[in-house]
Amino acid sequence: MCSVFGYCGVVPDMSAFEKGFAETKSRGPDDSRIVGTGKGVLGFHRLSIMGPAPSGMQPFILNDCYAVCNGELYGFEKERERLKNKGYSFKSDSDCEIILPMYFEYGTEMFSMLDAEFACVIYDGRTDEYIAARDPIGIRPLYYGYDKNGTILFASEAKNLTGLCRRITPFPPGHYYKSEKFISYCDVSRVNSVCRDDLETACRKIREKLIAGVEKRLVADADVGFLLSGGLDSSLVCAIAAGKSSKPIKTFAIGMSEDAIDLKYARQVADFIGADHTEVYMTPQEVISSLESVIRLLGTYDITTIRASMGMYLVCKAIHERTDIRVLLTGEISDELFGYKYTDFAPNADEFQKEAEKRLRELHMYDVLRADRCISSNSLEARVPFGDLDFVKYVMSLDPEMKMNRYGKGKYLLRHAFDGLGYLPDDILWREKAAFSDAVGHSMVDDLKEYAESLYTDAEFEARRVKYDHARPFTKESLLYREIFEKYYPGQSEMVTDFWMPNKSWKGCDVNDPSARVLSNYGDSGK
Repeated sequence: MCSVFGYCGVVPDMSAFEKGFAETKSRGPDDSRIVGTGKGVLGFHRLSIMGPAPSGMQPFILNDCYAVCNGELYGFEKERERLKNKGYSFKSDSDCEIILPMYFEYGTEMFSMLDAEFACVIYDGRTDEYIAARDPIGIRPLYYGYDKNGTILFASEAKNLTGLCRRITPFPPGHYYKSEKFISYCDVSRVNSVCRDDLETACRKIREKLIAGVEKRLVADADVGFLLSGGLDSSLVCAIAAGKSSKPIKTFAIGMSEDAIDLKYARQVADFIGADHTEVYMTPQEVISSLESVIRLLGTYDITTIRASMGMYLVCKAIHERTDIRVLLTGEISDELFGYKYTDFAPNADEFQKEAEKRLRELHMYDVLRADRCISSNSLEARVPFGDLDFVKYVMSLDPEMKMNRYGKGKYLLRHAFDGLGYLPDDILWREKAAFSDAVGHSMVDDLKEYAESLYTDAEFEARRVKYDHARPFTKESLLYREIFEKYYPGQSEMVTDFWMPNKSWKGCDVNDPSARVLSNYGDSGK
Protein backbone atom coordinates (compact mmCIF):
# COMPACT_ATOMS: atom_id res chain seq x y z
CA MET A 1 0.00 0.00 0.00
CA CYS A 2 0.91 3.64 -0.22
CA SER A 3 -0.62 6.81 1.20
CA VAL A 4 -1.65 9.94 -0.70
CA PHE A 5 -2.57 13.36 0.67
CA GLY A 6 -3.66 16.41 -1.26
CA TYR A 7 -4.26 19.80 0.33
CA CYS A 8 -5.81 21.65 -2.59
CA GLY A 9 -5.13 25.23 -1.55
CA VAL A 10 -3.26 27.35 0.96
CA VAL A 11 -2.19 25.29 3.97
CA PRO A 12 -2.84 27.45 7.04
CA ASP A 13 -0.90 25.22 9.44
CA MET A 14 1.86 23.16 7.85
CA SER A 15 2.72 21.41 11.12
CA ALA A 16 -0.89 20.19 11.41
CA PHE A 17 -0.75 18.92 7.83
CA GLU A 18 2.50 17.08 8.52
CA LYS A 19 1.05 15.57 11.70
CA GLY A 20 -2.01 14.32 9.81
CA PHE A 21 0.15 12.99 6.99
CA ALA A 22 2.32 11.07 9.46
CA GLU A 23 -0.73 9.12 10.66
CA THR A 24 -0.48 6.78 7.67
CA LYS A 25 3.28 6.28 7.53
CA SER A 26 2.72 2.53 7.97
CA ARG A 27 1.03 2.45 4.55
CA GLY A 28 4.30 3.53 2.95
CA PRO A 29 7.33 3.08 5.20
CA ASP A 30 9.94 3.10 2.41
CA ASP A 31 9.98 6.80 1.55
CA SER A 32 7.98 9.99 2.09
CA ARG A 33 7.75 13.24 0.19
CA ILE A 34 5.75 16.47 0.33
CA VAL A 35 5.88 18.90 -2.61
CA GLY A 36 4.27 22.26 -3.25
CA THR A 37 1.71 22.26 -6.08
CA GLY A 38 0.24 25.63 -6.96
CA LYS A 39 -1.05 27.08 -3.70
CA GLY A 40 -1.39 23.62 -2.16
CA VAL A 41 0.70 20.52 -1.48
CA LEU A 42 0.75 16.83 -2.35
CA GLY A 43 2.16 14.19 0.00
CA PHE A 44 3.11 10.58 -0.63
CA HIS A 45 4.24 7.68 1.57
CA ARG A 46 5.68 4.84 -0.52
CA LEU A 47 5.53 1.08 -0.19
CA SER A 48 7.75 -0.17 -3.02
CA ILE A 49 6.03 -2.95 -4.98
CA MET A 50 6.29 -2.24 -8.70
CA GLY A 51 9.48 -0.56 -9.93
CA PRO A 52 11.05 -0.33 -6.46
CA ALA A 53 14.00 1.83 -7.58
CA PRO A 54 14.13 5.44 -6.28
CA SER A 55 13.04 6.65 -9.73
CA GLY A 56 9.58 5.27 -8.96
CA MET A 57 9.06 7.64 -6.03
CA GLN A 58 6.07 9.96 -6.28
CA PRO A 59 4.78 12.59 -6.92
CA PHE A 60 5.40 12.10 -10.62
CA ILE A 61 5.93 15.37 -12.49
CA LEU A 62 5.26 16.15 -16.15
CA ASN A 63 4.97 19.61 -17.73
CA ASP A 64 4.04 21.45 -14.52
CA CYS A 65 1.57 18.71 -13.55
CA TYR A 66 1.91 16.40 -10.54
CA ALA A 67 0.30 13.08 -9.57
CA VAL A 68 0.23 10.82 -6.54
CA CYS A 69 -1.43 7.42 -6.82
CA ASN A 70 -1.96 4.54 -4.44
CA GLY A 71 -2.73 1.80 -6.88
CA GLU A 72 -2.03 -1.25 -8.97
CA LEU A 73 -2.61 -0.64 -12.67
CA TYR A 74 -2.91 -4.06 -14.28
CA GLY A 75 -1.60 -4.46 -17.81
CA PHE A 76 0.08 -1.05 -17.63
CA GLU A 77 2.92 -2.25 -19.84
CA LYS A 78 0.73 -2.17 -22.97
CA GLU A 79 -0.47 1.34 -22.24
CA ARG A 80 3.06 2.47 -21.52
CA GLU A 81 4.16 1.20 -24.96
CA ARG A 82 1.30 3.08 -26.63
CA LEU A 83 2.31 6.23 -24.77
CA LYS A 84 5.95 5.77 -25.77
CA ASN A 85 4.82 5.64 -29.37
CA LYS A 86 3.15 9.00 -28.80
CA GLY A 87 6.45 10.50 -27.66
CA TYR A 88 6.33 10.09 -23.87
CA SER A 89 9.39 8.84 -21.99
CA PHE A 90 9.49 7.08 -18.65
CA LYS A 91 12.07 7.19 -15.89
CA SER A 92 10.94 4.17 -13.85
CA ASP A 93 9.26 0.77 -14.04
CA SER A 94 6.42 1.98 -11.80
CA ASP A 95 2.94 1.25 -13.13
CA CYS A 96 1.68 4.57 -11.77
CA GLU A 97 4.04 6.62 -13.93
CA ILE A 98 1.55 6.28 -16.78
CA ILE A 99 -1.05 8.36 -14.88
CA LEU A 100 0.07 11.80 -16.09
CA PRO A 101 0.71 10.83 -19.74
CA MET A 102 -2.72 9.19 -19.82
CA TYR A 103 -4.26 12.33 -18.33
CA PHE A 104 -2.57 14.44 -21.00
CA GLU A 105 -3.88 12.17 -23.75
CA TYR A 106 -7.38 11.32 -22.55
CA GLY A 107 -8.28 13.76 -19.77
CA THR A 108 -10.74 12.39 -17.23
CA GLU A 109 -11.80 9.72 -19.74
CA MET A 110 -8.68 7.89 -18.61
CA PHE A 111 -10.30 6.72 -15.38
CA SER A 112 -12.82 4.49 -17.17
CA MET A 113 -9.93 3.01 -19.19
CA LEU A 114 -7.98 1.76 -16.17
CA ASP A 115 -8.04 -1.87 -15.11
CA ALA A 116 -6.94 -0.99 -11.63
CA GLU A 117 -7.36 -0.66 -7.90
CA PHE A 118 -6.41 2.96 -7.31
CA ALA A 119 -6.87 6.28 -5.58
CA CYS A 120 -5.10 9.27 -7.07
CA VAL A 121 -4.79 13.04 -6.85
CA ILE A 122 -3.56 15.08 -9.82
CA TYR A 123 -2.54 18.74 -9.85
CA ASP A 124 -2.88 20.30 -13.31
CA GLY A 125 -0.45 23.21 -13.34
CA ARG A 126 -1.78 24.37 -16.71
CA THR A 127 -5.18 25.16 -15.25
CA ASP A 128 -4.23 25.41 -11.56
CA GLU A 129 -6.80 22.80 -10.51
CA TYR A 130 -6.87 19.51 -8.65
CA ILE A 131 -8.45 16.28 -9.89
CA ALA A 132 -8.99 13.19 -7.76
CA ALA A 133 -10.40 9.74 -8.55
CA ARG A 134 -11.04 6.33 -7.01
CA ASP A 135 -11.51 2.83 -8.45
CA PRO A 136 -15.07 1.57 -9.10
CA ILE A 137 -15.27 -0.71 -6.05
CA GLY A 138 -13.24 1.44 -3.67
CA ILE A 139 -10.61 -1.20 -3.01
CA ARG A 140 -8.08 1.59 -2.49
CA PRO A 141 -9.20 4.07 0.16
CA LEU A 142 -9.76 7.79 -0.31
CA TYR A 143 -11.49 10.37 1.89
CA TYR A 144 -12.18 14.06 1.55
CA GLY A 145 -13.19 17.03 3.64
CA TYR A 146 -13.07 20.82 3.72
CA ASP A 147 -11.03 23.02 6.03
CA LYS A 148 -12.41 26.13 7.74
CA ASN A 149 -11.59 28.19 4.64
CA GLY A 150 -13.51 25.89 2.32
CA THR A 151 -10.42 24.26 0.80
CA ILE A 152 -10.91 20.60 -0.14
CA LEU A 153 -8.49 17.95 1.13
CA PHE A 154 -8.05 14.37 -0.12
CA ALA A 155 -6.32 11.63 1.87
CA SER A 156 -5.96 7.87 1.98
CA GLU A 157 -7.50 7.53 5.43
CA ALA A 158 -9.84 9.44 7.68
CA LYS A 159 -7.16 9.68 10.37
CA ASN A 160 -5.15 11.94 8.02
CA LEU A 161 -7.98 14.48 8.07
CA THR A 162 -9.04 14.33 11.72
CA GLY A 163 -8.56 17.80 13.17
CA LEU A 164 -8.15 19.38 9.74
CA CYS A 165 -11.74 18.95 8.51
CA ARG A 166 -15.00 19.33 10.39
CA ARG A 167 -16.66 16.52 8.43
CA ILE A 168 -14.84 13.60 6.80
CA THR A 169 -16.53 11.69 3.95
CA PRO A 170 -15.51 8.64 1.91
CA PHE A 171 -14.69 9.56 -1.68
CA PRO A 172 -17.38 7.80 -3.74
CA PRO A 173 -16.00 4.78 -5.63
CA GLY A 174 -16.16 4.97 -9.40
CA HIS A 175 -16.10 8.78 -9.36
CA TYR A 176 -13.66 11.51 -10.17
CA TYR A 177 -13.59 15.04 -8.76
CA LYS A 178 -13.06 18.00 -11.07
CA SER A 179 -14.24 21.62 -11.06
CA GLU A 180 -15.76 21.17 -7.60
CA LYS A 181 -17.98 18.30 -8.76
CA PHE A 182 -17.98 14.53 -8.17
CA ILE A 183 -18.71 12.78 -11.45
CA SER A 184 -19.49 9.06 -11.87
CA TYR A 185 -17.40 7.32 -14.50
CA CYS A 186 -18.26 3.70 -13.62
CA ASP A 187 -21.04 2.14 -11.55
CA VAL A 188 -20.23 -1.58 -11.30
CA SER A 189 -23.47 -2.26 -9.43
CA ARG A 190 -25.58 -1.15 -12.38
CA VAL A 191 -26.46 -3.76 -15.00
CA ASN A 192 -27.43 -2.35 -18.37
CA SER A 193 -28.54 -5.68 -19.83
CA VAL A 194 -28.99 -9.09 -18.21
CA CYS A 195 -26.67 -11.82 -19.48
CA ARG A 196 -28.61 -14.93 -20.53
CA ASP A 197 -25.71 -17.39 -20.66
CA ASP A 198 -26.74 -20.93 -19.74
CA LEU A 199 -25.40 -22.54 -16.57
CA GLU A 200 -22.40 -24.29 -18.09
CA THR A 201 -21.35 -21.28 -20.14
CA ALA A 202 -21.69 -19.01 -17.12
CA CYS A 203 -19.60 -21.32 -14.95
CA ARG A 204 -16.90 -21.61 -17.61
CA LYS A 205 -16.64 -17.84 -17.89
CA ILE A 206 -16.63 -17.45 -14.10
CA ARG A 207 -13.72 -19.86 -13.91
CA GLU A 208 -11.79 -18.22 -16.74
CA LYS A 209 -12.29 -14.69 -15.46
CA LEU A 210 -11.36 -15.55 -11.87
CA ILE A 211 -8.21 -17.35 -13.02
CA ALA A 212 -7.28 -14.27 -15.07
CA GLY A 213 -7.99 -12.05 -12.06
CA VAL A 214 -5.67 -14.08 -9.86
CA GLU A 215 -2.95 -14.37 -12.49
CA LYS A 216 -2.61 -10.63 -13.09
CA ARG A 217 -2.35 -10.04 -9.33
CA LEU A 218 0.65 -12.32 -8.98
CA VAL A 219 2.89 -9.84 -10.81
CA ALA A 220 5.03 -7.93 -8.30
CA ASP A 221 8.62 -6.89 -7.68
CA ALA A 222 8.17 -8.02 -4.08
CA ASP A 223 7.34 -11.26 -2.25
CA VAL A 224 3.70 -12.37 -2.48
CA GLY A 225 1.73 -14.29 0.16
CA PHE A 226 -1.84 -15.52 0.60
CA LEU A 227 -4.41 -15.38 3.39
CA LEU A 228 -6.02 -18.82 3.61
CA SER A 229 -9.03 -19.30 5.86
CA GLY A 230 -9.95 -22.74 4.53
CA GLY A 231 -13.23 -21.36 3.22
CA LEU A 232 -14.24 -21.52 -0.43
CA ASP A 233 -13.11 -18.08 -1.58
CA SER A 234 -9.58 -17.87 -0.22
CA SER A 235 -9.03 -21.56 -1.00
CA LEU A 236 -9.87 -21.00 -4.68
CA VAL A 237 -7.54 -18.00 -4.89
CA CYS A 238 -4.72 -20.05 -3.36
CA ALA A 239 -5.40 -23.10 -5.54
CA ILE A 240 -5.36 -21.03 -8.73
CA ALA A 241 -2.16 -19.25 -7.66
CA ALA A 242 -0.46 -22.54 -6.75
CA GLY A 243 -1.20 -23.83 -10.23
CA LYS A 244 0.45 -20.76 -11.75
CA SER A 245 3.52 -20.82 -9.52
CA SER A 246 6.78 -22.68 -10.15
CA LYS A 247 7.40 -23.01 -6.39
CA PRO A 248 5.15 -23.51 -3.35
CA ILE A 249 3.11 -20.44 -2.53
CA LYS A 250 3.18 -19.09 1.03
CA THR A 251 -0.15 -19.29 2.84
CA PHE A 252 -1.18 -18.04 6.28
CA ALA A 253 -4.09 -18.92 8.54
CA ILE A 254 -5.12 -17.75 12.01
CA GLY A 255 -7.41 -19.02 14.73
CA MET A 256 -8.08 -19.28 18.43
CA SER A 257 -6.11 -22.13 19.91
CA GLU A 258 -9.24 -23.80 21.35
CA ASP A 259 -11.92 -23.84 18.65
CA ALA A 260 -10.70 -22.40 15.36
CA ILE A 261 -13.05 -23.94 12.83
CA ASP A 262 -11.06 -23.18 9.74
CA LEU A 263 -7.49 -23.95 10.77
CA LYS A 264 -7.94 -27.62 10.01
CA TYR A 265 -9.52 -26.85 6.64
CA ALA A 266 -6.81 -24.32 5.77
CA ARG A 267 -4.21 -26.99 6.59
CA GLN A 268 -6.06 -29.46 4.40
CA VAL A 269 -6.09 -27.02 1.46
CA ALA A 270 -2.43 -26.11 1.96
CA ASP A 271 -1.43 -29.77 1.94
CA PHE A 272 -3.53 -30.44 -1.16
CA ILE A 273 -2.00 -27.59 -3.19
CA GLY A 274 1.52 -28.08 -1.77
CA ALA A 275 1.73 -24.69 -0.09
CA ASP A 276 4.34 -23.49 2.39
CA HIS A 277 1.80 -23.00 5.16
CA THR A 278 2.00 -21.06 8.43
CA GLU A 279 -0.52 -21.18 11.27
CA VAL A 280 -0.89 -18.27 13.68
CA TYR A 281 -2.72 -18.64 16.98
CA MET A 282 -4.33 -15.87 19.01
CA THR A 283 -5.54 -15.76 22.59
CA PRO A 284 -8.54 -14.04 24.16
CA GLN A 285 -6.11 -11.67 25.87
CA GLU A 286 -4.57 -10.65 22.53
CA VAL A 287 -8.00 -10.02 21.06
CA ILE A 288 -9.16 -7.79 23.92
CA SER A 289 -5.86 -5.93 24.19
CA SER A 290 -5.81 -5.25 20.43
CA LEU A 291 -9.42 -4.07 20.23
CA GLU A 292 -8.84 -0.33 20.66
CA SER A 293 -5.91 -0.32 18.23
CA VAL A 294 -7.96 -2.19 15.63
CA ILE A 295 -10.94 0.19 15.90
CA ARG A 296 -8.61 3.17 15.56
CA LEU A 297 -6.91 1.80 12.46
CA LEU A 298 -10.26 0.78 10.93
CA GLY A 299 -12.14 3.99 11.53
CA THR A 300 -15.43 2.16 12.03
CA TYR A 301 -17.84 1.07 14.76
CA ASP A 302 -19.48 -1.66 12.66
CA ILE A 303 -19.76 -4.92 14.57
CA THR A 304 -19.13 -7.31 11.68
CA THR A 305 -16.13 -5.36 10.40
CA ILE A 306 -14.49 -5.19 13.82
CA ARG A 307 -15.06 -8.84 14.67
CA ALA A 308 -13.67 -10.01 11.35
CA SER A 309 -10.72 -7.63 11.64
CA MET A 310 -9.36 -9.07 14.87
CA GLY A 311 -7.98 -12.23 13.26
CA MET A 312 -7.01 -10.50 10.05
CA TYR A 313 -5.05 -7.79 11.83
CA LEU A 314 -3.19 -10.25 14.03
CA VAL A 315 -2.26 -12.61 11.19
CA CYS A 316 -1.03 -9.67 9.10
CA LYS A 317 0.95 -8.41 12.08
CA ALA A 318 2.62 -11.81 12.31
CA ILE A 319 3.37 -11.82 8.57
CA HIS A 320 4.94 -8.36 8.81
CA GLU A 321 7.06 -9.30 11.82
CA ARG A 322 8.18 -12.75 10.66
CA THR A 323 8.53 -12.58 6.86
CA ASP A 324 9.66 -10.41 3.93
CA ILE A 325 6.27 -10.64 2.23
CA ARG A 326 4.86 -7.34 0.98
CA VAL A 327 1.80 -8.36 -1.07
CA LEU A 328 -1.17 -10.43 0.14
CA LEU A 329 -3.94 -11.90 -1.98
CA THR A 330 -7.28 -12.29 -0.21
CA GLY A 331 -10.74 -13.75 -0.86
CA GLU A 332 -12.95 -10.69 -0.26
CA ILE A 333 -15.87 -9.64 -2.53
CA SER A 334 -17.17 -13.11 -3.40
CA ASP A 335 -20.09 -12.97 -0.96
CA GLU A 336 -21.45 -9.72 -2.37
CA LEU A 337 -21.57 -11.26 -5.83
CA PHE A 338 -22.71 -14.83 -5.15
CA GLY A 339 -24.60 -14.42 -1.90
CA TYR A 340 -24.35 -14.67 1.87
CA LYS A 341 -26.12 -17.14 4.11
CA TYR A 342 -28.84 -14.55 4.68
CA THR A 343 -29.47 -14.01 0.96
CA ASP A 344 -30.97 -17.51 0.91
CA PHE A 345 -33.96 -15.69 2.41
CA ALA A 346 -34.34 -13.29 -0.52
CA PRO A 347 -38.02 -13.46 -1.51
CA ASN A 348 -37.30 -13.28 -5.23
CA ALA A 349 -34.57 -12.75 -7.81
CA ASP A 350 -35.14 -9.00 -8.06
CA GLU A 351 -34.61 -8.61 -4.32
CA PHE A 352 -31.49 -10.79 -4.49
CA GLN A 353 -30.05 -8.55 -7.21
CA LYS A 354 -30.97 -5.34 -5.39
CA GLU A 355 -29.20 -6.62 -2.29
CA ALA A 356 -26.09 -7.48 -4.31
CA GLU A 357 -26.12 -4.00 -5.82
CA LYS A 358 -26.46 -2.39 -2.39
CA ARG A 359 -23.67 -4.48 -0.89
CA LEU A 360 -21.37 -3.74 -3.81
CA ARG A 361 -21.98 0.01 -3.55
CA GLU A 362 -21.32 -0.04 0.20
CA LEU A 363 -18.46 -2.53 0.15
CA HIS A 364 -15.80 0.15 0.58
CA MET A 365 -17.16 0.85 4.08
CA TYR A 366 -17.09 -2.76 5.26
CA ASP A 367 -15.13 -5.82 4.01
CA VAL A 368 -12.91 -3.85 1.64
CA LEU A 369 -12.13 -1.35 4.40
CA ARG A 370 -11.28 -4.23 6.74
CA ALA A 371 -8.87 -5.83 4.30
CA ASP A 372 -7.20 -2.55 3.44
CA ARG A 373 -6.65 -1.37 7.00
CA CYS A 374 -5.60 -4.68 8.53
CA ILE A 375 -3.10 -5.24 5.75
CA SER A 376 -1.84 -1.69 5.19
CA SER A 377 -1.38 -0.96 8.90
CA ASN A 378 1.21 -3.73 8.79
CA SER A 379 2.97 -2.22 5.75
CA LEU A 380 1.59 -4.79 3.31
CA GLU A 381 -0.44 -4.45 0.12
CA ALA A 382 -3.82 -6.11 -0.44
CA ARG A 383 -4.86 -7.54 -3.80
CA VAL A 384 -8.39 -8.84 -4.30
CA PRO A 385 -8.96 -11.15 -7.29
CA PHE A 386 -12.72 -11.36 -6.74
CA GLY A 387 -12.73 -7.58 -7.21
CA ASP A 388 -11.37 -7.86 -10.73
CA LEU A 389 -13.55 -5.49 -12.75
CA ASP A 390 -14.13 -7.89 -15.65
CA PHE A 391 -15.11 -10.63 -13.21
CA VAL A 392 -17.41 -8.39 -11.15
CA LYS A 393 -19.19 -6.92 -14.16
CA TYR A 394 -19.84 -10.37 -15.59
CA VAL A 395 -21.18 -11.95 -12.40
CA MET A 396 -23.37 -8.92 -11.68
CA SER A 397 -24.83 -9.15 -15.20
CA LEU A 398 -25.91 -12.79 -14.85
CA ASP A 399 -29.60 -13.54 -14.48
CA PRO A 400 -30.19 -13.31 -10.71
CA GLU A 401 -32.48 -16.35 -10.90
CA MET A 402 -29.33 -18.33 -11.69
CA LYS A 403 -27.41 -16.87 -8.74
CA MET A 404 -30.07 -17.52 -6.10
CA ASN A 405 -29.69 -20.62 -3.97
CA ARG A 406 -31.97 -22.93 -5.96
CA TYR A 407 -29.51 -25.80 -5.63
CA GLY A 408 -29.46 -26.56 -1.90
CA LYS A 409 -25.99 -25.03 -1.68
CA GLY A 410 -24.96 -21.39 -1.53
CA LYS A 411 -22.56 -19.98 -4.15
CA TYR A 412 -23.43 -22.88 -6.41
CA LEU A 413 -22.16 -21.21 -9.58
CA LEU A 414 -18.72 -20.60 -8.11
CA ARG A 415 -18.48 -24.12 -6.75
CA HIS A 416 -19.71 -25.74 -9.96
CA ALA A 417 -17.27 -23.63 -12.00
CA PHE A 418 -14.34 -25.49 -10.41
CA ASP A 419 -16.00 -28.85 -9.79
CA GLY A 420 -14.15 -31.95 -10.96
CA LEU A 421 -11.06 -30.07 -12.16
CA GLY A 422 -8.73 -30.91 -9.30
CA TYR A 423 -8.35 -27.42 -7.88
CA LEU A 424 -9.67 -28.36 -4.43
CA PRO A 425 -10.84 -31.45 -2.57
CA ASP A 426 -14.60 -31.95 -2.88
CA ASP A 427 -15.15 -31.55 0.87
CA ILE A 428 -13.58 -28.09 0.68
CA LEU A 429 -15.21 -27.04 -2.59
CA TRP A 430 -18.68 -28.01 -1.33
CA ARG A 431 -18.28 -27.19 2.38
CA GLU A 432 -20.87 -24.90 3.96
CA LYS A 433 -19.72 -21.35 4.52
CA ALA A 434 -18.69 -20.08 7.95
CA ALA A 435 -18.23 -16.35 8.55
CA PHE A 436 -14.57 -15.37 9.04
CA SER A 437 -15.26 -13.87 12.47
CA ASP A 438 -16.82 -17.19 13.52
CA ALA A 439 -14.33 -19.39 11.72
CA VAL A 440 -11.33 -18.11 13.65
CA GLY A 441 -13.12 -19.52 16.69
CA HIS A 442 -16.65 -19.08 18.03
CA SER A 443 -15.10 -18.24 21.38
CA MET A 444 -13.59 -15.03 19.99
CA VAL A 445 -16.97 -13.43 19.35
CA ASP A 446 -18.22 -14.77 22.67
CA ASP A 447 -15.18 -13.28 24.43
CA LEU A 448 -15.84 -9.88 22.89
CA LYS A 449 -19.50 -9.98 23.89
CA GLU A 450 -18.61 -11.05 27.42
CA TYR A 451 -16.05 -8.28 27.72
CA ALA A 452 -18.60 -5.67 26.62
CA GLU A 453 -21.19 -7.06 29.03
CA SER A 454 -18.74 -6.60 31.88
CA LEU A 455 -18.32 -2.88 31.17
CA TYR A 456 -21.91 -1.65 31.38
CA THR A 457 -24.90 -2.26 33.59
CA ASP A 458 -28.21 -2.38 31.77
CA ALA A 459 -29.02 1.11 33.01
CA GLU A 460 -25.65 2.48 31.86
CA PHE A 461 -26.11 0.90 28.46
CA GLU A 462 -29.50 2.56 27.97
CA ALA A 463 -28.28 5.93 29.20
CA ARG A 464 -25.15 6.00 27.06
CA ARG A 465 -26.46 4.60 23.79
CA VAL A 466 -29.18 7.27 23.39
CA LYS A 467 -26.49 9.94 23.00
CA TYR A 468 -26.07 8.76 19.43
CA ASP A 469 -28.73 9.63 16.88
CA HIS A 470 -26.98 8.10 13.88
CA ALA A 471 -26.36 4.33 13.89
CA ARG A 472 -27.47 4.07 17.52
CA PRO A 473 -25.81 1.18 19.39
CA PHE A 474 -28.24 -1.67 20.03
CA THR A 475 -26.11 -4.06 22.10
CA LYS A 476 -23.42 -3.52 24.72
CA GLU A 477 -20.85 -4.77 22.24
CA SER A 478 -21.90 -2.15 19.68
CA LEU A 479 -21.82 0.56 22.37
CA LEU A 480 -18.26 -0.38 23.31
CA TYR A 481 -17.14 -0.14 19.70
CA ARG A 482 -18.92 3.18 19.18
CA GLU A 483 -17.35 4.77 22.25
CA ILE A 484 -13.86 3.74 21.14
CA PHE A 485 -14.62 5.03 17.64
CA GLU A 486 -15.77 8.41 18.97
CA LYS A 487 -12.53 8.73 20.95
CA TYR A 488 -10.55 8.87 17.71
CA TYR A 489 -13.14 10.08 15.18
CA PRO A 490 -15.48 12.34 17.17
CA GLY A 491 -18.69 13.17 15.33
CA GLN A 492 -17.69 11.26 12.18
CA SER A 493 -20.08 8.29 12.40
CA GLU A 494 -21.61 9.08 9.01
CA MET A 495 -18.40 7.89 7.35
CA VAL A 496 -20.19 4.53 7.65
CA THR A 497 -23.78 4.27 6.41
CA ASP A 498 -24.97 2.07 9.28
CA PHE A 499 -24.36 -1.37 10.75
CA TRP A 500 -23.73 -4.21 8.31
CA MET A 501 -26.71 -6.48 8.99
CA PRO A 502 -28.86 -8.96 7.09
CA ASN A 503 -31.83 -7.40 5.30
CA LYS A 504 -34.31 -7.20 8.16
CA SER A 505 -37.25 -6.72 5.81
CA TRP A 506 -36.89 -10.34 4.67
CA LYS A 507 -38.62 -13.10 6.59
CA GLY A 508 -36.01 -15.01 8.60
CA CYS A 509 -33.53 -12.10 8.69
CA ASP A 510 -34.93 -9.92 11.47
CA VAL A 511 -32.07 -10.65 13.86
CA ASN A 512 -30.14 -8.63 16.43
CA ASP A 513 -26.66 -9.87 15.62
CA PRO A 514 -24.82 -9.78 12.28
CA SER A 515 -23.32 -13.26 12.64
CA ALA A 516 -24.72 -15.91 10.32
CA ARG A 517 -24.75 -18.15 13.41
CA VAL A 518 -28.08 -16.63 14.44
CA LEU A 519 -29.81 -17.54 11.16
CA SER A 520 -31.99 -20.62 10.93
CA ASN A 521 -30.16 -21.87 7.82
CA TYR A 522 -26.69 -21.82 9.38
CA GLY A 523 -26.90 -25.60 9.71
CA ASP A 524 -23.55 -27.33 9.32
CA SER A 525 -21.66 -24.12 8.60
CA GLY A 526 -18.47 -23.91 10.58
CA LYS A 527 -18.27 -27.55 11.56
